[in-house]
Amino acid sequence: MFEEPVDRSLVSATNDAVSSAFITRVYAWMTLALSITAFAAYLTISSETLLSIIFGNKIVFYGLIIGELLLVGSLVVAVRKMSPAVATLIFIGYSALNGLTLASIFLIYTAGSIALTFFITAGTFAIMSIYGYTTKADLTKIGNLAFMALIGIILASIVNFFLESETLYWIISYLGVAIFVGLVAYDTQKIKEMSYEIDHTSDEGKKASVLGALTLYLDFINLFLFLLRLFGRRD
Repeated sequence: MFEEPVDRSLVSATNDAVSSAFITRVYAWMTLALSITAFAAYLTISSETLLSIIFGNKIVFYGLIIGELLLVGSLVVAVRKMSPAVATLIFIGYSALNGLTLASIFLIYTAGSIALTFFITAGTFAIMSIYGYTTKADLTKIGNLAFMALIGIILASIVNFFLESETLYWIISYLGVAIFVGLVAYDTQKIKEMSYEIDHTSDEGKKASVLGALTLYLDFINLFLFLLRLFGRRD
C-alpha cells in the first residue's frame, strides 16, 4: 500500500496561517495595553485630584510602582497556574497602573515633544519588529548581549542616582535606546518561532500570546522612555 504524498506547500501555508493568527493576537493585546496606558495617563494628567493623590504622596506613588512589579512578576512566574482570563486581567491591570505612573512625564516634558517621541518610537519599533520577523539571521546572540547590557545600565542607573553625573546620564540614555532596539527585533523573532511550536487555540497558546504581548509592550515603553530622554523638551 502506497502513502499519499504530502503536499509540502499546503503544510507550509497552514503553518504560516497558524503563525499569523498567533502573531496577530500578540500585537492586538500589545496595542490594547498601550491604549489603556495612554488613556490612564491622560485621565491622570487631566485630574488635579489624581495628580495630587499619586504625585503628592510618595507612599501612594511608590505603592503603585510596587503594585506594578508584583503584577508583572506574578504574570511571568505563575502564568502556568493561571487561566487565560486571569492572565489577561493582570496584564490589563498592569498596563493601567503603568499609565497612572507614566503620567509624570507630562509634568516634565512638553506635550509636543512627547507626541513626537511617541511617533519616533512607533516607527522604530515597527521597522525593527518587521526586521525581526522577516530576517533569516539568528538574533539569539544579539538578544543575549542586549540582556546583559540591560543589567549593566540598570546598575549604572542606580549608581548615577547618587552620583548625578550628566555624562553618565547621556551614556545610559543612548545605550538604553540601542539595547531596546535590539530587543524588539530579538523578541519578535522569538515570538515568531514560538508561534510554530504552540497551539494558539489552547489555553497555553492564549496565555503565551499575553506573555508575548507583555514582552513587546515592555520593549515599546522602555524604548519610548529612553528616546524621550534624548528628544524630550522640558517645560
